[in-house]
Amino acid sequence: MAYIPMTARSRDEHHRAATPLELFFDLCFVVAIAQAGARLVHALAEGHPGAGVVGYFFVFFGVWWAWMNFTWFASAYDCDDVPYRIATLVQIAGVLVYAAGVSRAFDENDWTVAVIGYLIMRVALTAQWLRAAAGESGAARTAALTYAAGLVVCQAAWVALLFAPDGWKRWLFLVLVAMELLVPVIAERGHQTPWHAHHIVERYGLFTIIVLGETIAASTVAVKSALDEHEALDQLLPIAGGGLLIVFAAWWIYFAVPMHEYLTSNRQAIPWGYGHLLVFASGAAIGAGIEVAVEHAVGKAHVSQIAANAAVTVPTAIFLMMVWFLHSRHFKRGPAQQLTLPVSALAVLACTWAGAYAVLYAGLVAAATVAVGLTLAARPPR
Repeated sequence: MAYIPMTARSRDEHHRAATPLELFFDLCFVVAIAQAGARLVHALAEGHPGAGVVGYFFVFFGVWWAWMNFTWFASAYDCDDVPYRIATLVQIAGVLVYAAGVSRAFDENDWTVAVIGYLIMRVALTAQWLRAAAGESGAARTAALTYAAGLVVCQAAWVALLFAPDGWKRWLFLVLVAMELLVPVIAERGHQTPWHAHHIVERYGLFTIIVLGETIAASTVAVKSALDEHEALDQLLPIAGGGLLIVFAAWWIYFAVPMHEYLTSNRQAIPWGYGHLLVFASGAAIGAGIEVAVEHAVGKAHVSQIAANAAVTVPTAIFLMMVWFLHSRHFKRGPAQQLTLPVSALAVLACTWAGAYAVLYAGLVAAATVAVGLTLAARPPR
């Protein structure tokens, strides 16, 4: 439709699913995730894990938070008319500008292009919240206006960050991260926006598929490049096979429980939504780790075998633990089911010291975790 009033959608709406525009929005994040992963690979392969992980966290937070801002707003107020679509396309343009600035932010601590991308996104999103406020009254209107004001204040702070001394930028970045995370908490104190539980869970699942898909794509390119240059098939097959098992198991484990049944209010939804920063970041980092393992196998990475193995096992273990903490533990019965993922995460970490077959062993552990989980779930409750 050309124009319809923007009003809140029902939390009880049946058959609510992601729209083609939301899927298109998600797809554009692939570029930014790939940029962040590529910089992480370079840092890890050159033996700079500390700087690499810190830089990766900073740029990935920007990716994740931009997606979060859009996703939760859309779940509550998506009216799919022409102004809404144009505003969303403007946000997509901002995402692409942000992606273009990832390498500068990562390597040179230069956030100019990234902040410009965020400014483009925030102009459109602020207009969306003001439009939502115009269609609301009372506490709902106050919440929408608080969101709009919070976006303006935070974005002004990001612009001010560009003029801060270089030595302060990373510390001030953490302050601004805290400010950003507080905006939804403050805005929703008096009124919970009408996000749709099933829709939100589906949107998070789709983004998880994107980061896991990026892992498969990055790993495939790395293996192909190594084969083209070195033909080290005997060294690369265990890494490729183990990496594939890890990604398959990660997908299976993430989608094993009906998470929409747990999200009944902001008390559950906000910690769950925020915790996914580590789920998404670790899922994408698995692909970067596999690339590092491939580069080490063909002699291109300047790190030890243990460091190359850890590039895969550490993000895999984080992913397993976060999925258990955010998802699985709410649906498991008894200590055996509750301990499956934590024990699996420890076993994956132990594979770090398994030499050249570490990735393969980690993949086998992940596959065994799925098998054990299915077996325990099939047992009748006592």
